[in-house]
Amino acid sequence: MDIESWYSKGKTFVSGDTSIFYVREGKGIPLVCIHGFPTSSWDFAPILPELSPRFDCIVPDLVGLGVSKAPLKKDIIMSQANAIEVLVEALGISEAHIFAHDVGDTVVQELLARKLENKSKITWLSSVFMNGGMFPEANTPRPIQKLLASFLGPLLGRFLSAKTFDKTMHDIFSKANPPSKEFLDSSWNLLENNEGRIMIPLILSYLNERKTYLKRWRAPIENPQIPMAMINGIEDPISGNKTALFFQKLQPKSHTFFLENSGHYPHIETPKEVLKAFFKFHKSL
Repeated sequence: MDIESWYSKGKTFVSGDTSIFYVREGKGIPLVCIHGFPTSSWDFAPILPELSPRFDCIVPDLVGLGVSKAPLKKDIIMSQANAIEVLVEALGISEAHIFAHDVGDTVVQELLARKLENKSKITWLSSVFMNGGMFPEANTPRPIQKLLASFLGPLLGRFLSAKTFDKTMHDIFSKANPPSKEFLDSSWNLLENNEGRIMIPLILSYLNERKTYLKRWRAPIENPQIPMAMINGIEDPISGNKTALFFQKLQPKSHTFFLENSGHYPHIETPKEVLKAFFKFHKSL
């Protein structure tokens, strides 16, 4: 599905100064799909046709990405978690499974930390993580990410280009399944048209937040209250095999799936293998 078709079938929920775009499709128990940085909900388009016959899928754009908007100043992950909760509650959903990728993994960690504190109105039933820097010890951000997350970020952000974006994406995808021109062009154009040069440095401050809130976000993983699984494209140089092994160490009884010929975007690179792993996990529930 092309990006225009994706956005034409979605809706926008507005609450105060926050607007959240989302696609809702399917039937069954709700499944909230949370995408990664710096792309959008469209990332889930390759696997949604297989998920929607079994789940009521809610796939939002994170604020500051895609076309969702909200004031973002500090505590980026907290803001993203707030937006997810507001949307899910507004849709009348009281319980749901989660399927997350990249920074979405960290948003889920915050959502689950709230669950541990009994501060969430939503009952999260399970969570599947994909290639995210959940564990700073096992995460290797690209040099460009570190620079953009630094005090130089706002200045450097002005000079981001499609060429830089394309190179970064090629570096984090597997060699066997590189990003398509359509994915690169559409994702960049969406980013650029929605103040991406401003938002990227701002949102990347979550790299520092992962260290600040390490204990808070580690607690739900070390003391899981719900079933969890990790699906990992092991050729990802940022959060690949080392991240999967770290998760497996913390949760030896959980499912950890190691996908070959897959990098940072396994649901785009090897969607069939991702779906196979996802359904195997859910069948075990």
